[in-house]
Amino acid sequence: MTSRHLVRRAGDARFAAPPWAGDASGFSRWSIVDESGPAVHTAFGICACEPAGASPAHVHSYEESFFVLDGEPILQTAEGAFALRPGDYGFVPVGAPHAWRNAGDGPARWAEMLAPQPRGRHAEDTQLVPSLPESPPELIDVRDPRTRWFGHIEPSNMEAGKQSQDLLALSASMRTALLVYSGITVKMMVDTDLGAQLETMFMVQYDENGVAGTHDHPFEETYYFLEGRAEAVFDGERYELGPGDAAFAGVGCVHGFANAGQGPLRWLETQAPQPPARYSYRFTRDWDYLEDRLR
Repeated sequence: MTSRHLVRRAGDARFAAPPWAGDASGFSRWSIVDESGPAVHTAFGICACEPAGASPAHVHSYEESFFVLDGEPILQTAEGAFALRPGDYGFVPVGAPHAWRNAGDGPARWAEMLAPQPRGRHAEDTQLVPSLPESPPELIDVRDPRTRWFGHIEPSNMEAGKQSQDLLALSASMRTALLVYSGITVKMMVDTDLGAQLETMFMVQYDENGVAGTHDHPFEETYYFLEGRAEAVFDGERYELGPGDAAFAGVGCVHGFANAGQGPLRWLETQAPQPPARYSYRFTRDWDYLEDRLR
């Protein structure tokens, strides 16, 4: 059977200019999940932009979501320029002209999720457009209700005990809500509320006793590990994963996680297509229980 998962180690990172970027200077990408592997809906990678580097203005026939890891990249759009910082995340709709640049003193890196998956035979489903006028960049103001495509998250935002109004950067709304269960905390970032229709991006944290039993989904998932050590199983194969490592589970791949470290375990996660209203999870233990009852 063809593998339905993949694992990429931080030491495997190989950055190269995307084929559509032409002679862009100082802009590169590590492609982690693409059409060369088991994924059919997802492309995921890490983008890097050196000081004074930039990408040409372009449009995609897919959705793009991102999460800033390091540095201070600037996203230029037709609506203006946005100065991004670590912890900022956002969404670029299908067909929206945009370009990246780095006016900072150090390199910038961000995780990037693309859906549907770009196709090499169609020039990566990207077209260059006339240059966008460079406007003065503005910082992301997550409390401003006019902020439609962006947000910000800190590790402290994943702590269930720190969700009081005076500690939150956002006004009280569902965008501040956490899903907390069995030592696991989940916070949505990019979803339909930000305009996405084809993908999601969110943050996951496990406390020291956090465990998710084996299960699978009717959609694809990608995981980029940020903090701590994870013990992961994908279709019976076990891995220990840490910061900078990435993994992918396709439809039907039975997988589970446990915190293998002494502190919190935290990762960035994406899904494509978006989960259905029901039956997003199929837990092994539930169907084993039914089998025992019927026996």
